[in-house]
Amino acid sequence: MAKIESKEVTINEKSSTLSKFLGNLNNLQKLMPEDKISDWESDEDSCRFQIKGLAKIGMRKTSADSSKVIMESEGKNPFDFTLTINLDEKGDDTTAKILFDGKMNPFMKAMVEKPLTNFFNMLVDKLASSHG
Repeated sequence: MAKIESKEVTINEKSSTLSKFLGNLNNLQKLMPEDKISDWESDEDSCRFQIKGLAKIGMRKTSADSSKVIMESEGKNPFDFTLTINLDEKGDDTTAKILFDGKMNPFMKAMVEKPLTNFFNMLVDKLASSHG
């Protein structure tokens, strides 16, 4: 098992607004770094894309409420995973953080931990800059 966390960002937005945006997986493409992603396919509940230099990833939303959006791996992936975006509303602001829980061996974890941490940090930064 590999647990990876992004940094936490503060966004000047209500958690319900962020949850609605993140709960539609078509919107995730807006957060993706264009130079790191290719072959994007999505609908409201699922998405598939290639992370350049890593792997093709597919995931499906399993739940979304004002405190978190949860997605799980779907289809052929290098390993099974759960991706949780935690949203914690504090007054007019919301903090957001990505938690990744992947079922992988220690060798795979050593290979992907740093690139995935950087990738998740880019996603929360983009979320903050696009909704702040």
